[in-house]
Amino acid sequence: MFDELNDAQAWGAPWETDGPTVPTPEWTVLIPFFNERTLLPATLASLAKQDVPFELILIDNASTDGGGDFAADICQRLGLRFKLLTDRRPGKVNALQTGLTRVRTPFVATCDADTLYPADYLRQAQVLLEGRNAVAGGACFMPRGASADDRRAAMARMARAAALLPKQCHTGGAGQIFRTDALRQAGGFDADRWGYVLEDHEIMHRMVKIGALAFGGALWCTPSPRERDRDSIRWTLVERILYHATPGEARDWFFYTFLAGRLRARRLTSDRIRERQFYAQPDFSGGTPRPA
Repeated sequence: MFDELNDAQAWGAPWETDGPTVPTPEWTVLIPFFNERTLLPATLASLAKQDVPFELILIDNASTDGGGDFAADICQRLGLRFKLLTDRRPGKVNALQTGLTRVRTPFVATCDADTLYPADYLRQAQVLLEGRNAVAGGACFMPRGASADDRRAAMARMARAAALLPKQCHTGGAGQIFRTDALRQAGGFDADRWGYVLEDHEIMHRMVKIGALAFGGALWCTPSPRERDRDSIRWTLVERILYHATPGEARDWFFYTFLAGRLRARRLTSDRIRERQFYAQPDFSGGTPRPA
């Protein structure tokens, strides 16, 4: 499945030395990445500020920019408890599948290498899942510099959407959270089952068969505003309307017959999500993206 494994011990992780006992983490964070060396530092720094302990699993999807070693060095300097895996099978779904095999905590979050997370992200994620007895859920996406009023308004909009469409996905993979046992019961991440873009919607389609979904609450994060140097991975208006209109009992047909066929025809497979080395980099200070 993967041909290289570096655990935290290989990097002289500081938590392995004598000192106070680290509480047993209840969360694992999965971050798949490909050639995102310039983006990882800010993301990892935001995760290092989490107010609950967690395990971090980085999955290098065969980067060519030295991002794996670079990320490990950052994690060591930040004091993060981490594992670094390398999966040379192209595609985010493959990378997530490899990461999930190493999860040993009751909760798991999928995060992106170009996203910033507030210090209470994982704590609020657990409040959301446990408070609503949900098996999975997701965060509001907020722009950098959004005010508290902006966040409250966005969370209210998500709450209304989730109440209207409770069996659908309302956020992307950068902000999705799961109960690990339920995620595995649903089949986890598997490119043989779904090897296309929009994997965040397909996985929630399977999760809702296991239990309830929960979105919003006080859970939010800030994805990068960068421009992508790739074909659009968005679904068409017709596909989006049909997604909303298809009843739950017919949703298997929608994904695995209708949508899969259309994405295949457009060559929108999971491996085509991977960013190229010359994509634009975000300026998290609020400016326009700058070239790499």
